[in-house]
Amino acid sequence: MTTYLIYLLITAGVLVYVFGLPGTLQMGPEKTRLTYLRERKEVVYENLRDLNFEFKAGKFPDSDYQSMKTSLEEEAAAILAEMAGLEGDAFALSNRNRGAKV
Repeated sequence: MTTYLIYLLITAGVLVYVFGLPGTLQMGPEKTRLTYLRERKEVVYENLRDLNFEFKAGKFPDSDYQSMKTSLEEEAAAILAEMAGLEGDAFALSNRNRGAKV
């Protein structure tokens, strides 16, 4: 009987330890869409550099290299286009605010 009670207490303690939330949660900085896109752009550029290096090292046949390169370039172009749109919107908004203050 006491053995079961000990097992029950140990199980309850483990569950509280694993699933219990700490008193305060630390949140990371909030990311804007533009920040996310900048980080994503860097990752895509790094992937392109790695792909070029591995192709020159002979790890990929030309057809695979071309398809992967095209895919990464299209993704980079989409990211840059969205960034330009967001930056243009931010620029227009700052100009509107600046005009209202004058």
